[in-house]
Amino acid sequence: MKRLPPAAWKSLLRAALAEDLGRSGDLTTRYFVPSTARLRGKVVAREAGVICGLDIAAAAFKACAPRARVRLLAKDGDRVKPGKAVMAVTGGRGLLTAERTALNFLQRLSGVASLTRRYADRVKGTRARVLDTRKTLPGWRALDKYAVACGGGVNHRMGLYDAVMVKDNHYFGRSLADGVARLRRERRGVPLIIEADTLRQAERAALLRPDVILLDNMTPRRLRAAVRRLRALAPRVKLEVSGGVRLETIRALAACGPDRISIGRLTHSAPALDLGLDLA
Repeated sequence: MKRLPPAAWKSLLRAALAEDLGRSGDLTTRYFVPSTARLRGKVVAREAGVICGLDIAAAAFKACAPRARVRLLAKDGDRVKPGKAVMAVTGGRGLLTAERTALNFLQRLSGVASLTRRYADRVKGTRARVLDTRKTLPGWRALDKYAVACGGGVNHRMGLYDAVMVKDNHYFGRSLADGVARLRRERRGVPLIIEADTLRQAERAALLRPDVILLDNMTPRRLRAAVRRLRALAPRVKLEVSGGVRLETIRALAACGPDRISIGRLTHSAPALDLGLDLA
């Protein structure tokens, strides 16, 4: 995803603000900040990372302070250093009402983008590209995958509807070859991914010429042998690695020659990037 359409996040933003405001609204700001107050501040990075989610954060501020002025000082995908201001805001006390919701979106998405960037940097110089998975925050899939793209990663399938991925739990009462044949008759052009835990399974899958063979949980030694064998057997089939990939291990896996490395950790375990609103 190279851009994130507003339709992907507007309802999420409305729900997030409603969750925070409840029926009574922002009681703290109501009783402690004058209605005539005019605030000025900047959203600042407290640590290095990749920024993502600026449009959503800006919309949060404007939703709670309709006359606010928001100026973006960075763009999604930019690397930032500690102390870098990414957004300037000026407006009424509603800016304080929006602060936490705006930062929640910005910190979460920037965290995903930042972690993705770290993984992508580790595989530079190899043929491997870093991919995400469907292990996303429910309701946030488009946002999470956009953040991965901002961090230099590549999006895997969006859902169950746009590609077929046959895993071990799908071998139930139908042969692999029969299922592949039926898929190609009825859903021509749908990408086909077949998972394999062993070289023998991968060789059987290669004979069916899927788009991708996913080599799951293999050690670098076994992976290297599998890649060599599959390149000879089915040179046009893309080879993907998955299963417990970490920053400490991804370089060794990439050196084995796969085309893709998919990592659930990008979206299910990314720490939020530390950002804060500093008022002048």
